[in-house]
Amino acid sequence: MSEEIRRNMALFPIGIVMKLTDLTARQIRYYEQHELIVPARTSGNQRMFSLNDVERLLEIKGLIDKGVNIAGIKQVMNPMSRESQEATVITKDTEEKRKEMTDSQIYRMLKQQLVQGSKPGQVSLIQGELSRFFKK
Repeated sequence: MSEEIRRNMALFPIGIVMKLTDLTARQIRYYEQHELIVPARTSGNQRMFSLNDVERLLEIKGLIDKGVNIAGIKQVMNPMSRESQEATVITKDTEEKRKEMTDSQIYRMLKQQLVQGSKPGQVSLIQGELSRFFKK
């Protein structure tokens, strides 16, 4: 499975994302409303987030902590659309792969993402935030 497909695969429900980012559901929905993130929706209309979504939410949280308002964040981070390459998608293929994955496989994937970063030799932006969940 390619890196880009894996990073855009809808894996996490909003409850897990809340724990990973320390954001409330209301905050996450607010950022979605302002098109800063575009989580995928299941057939039951449940939001499903990818690793890219989690990383983007942590970037937004970091900017908010620095005092940047939503208008400033929109200037720094371009709004996304459903057709964007960064948008989380649920296709028949990715949905089948997600259903085949166990929780431990998802956990390993998240841990690998933390250790490797988003590109070889680059520290992931979410590493500092999410490393508290893992012991090296």
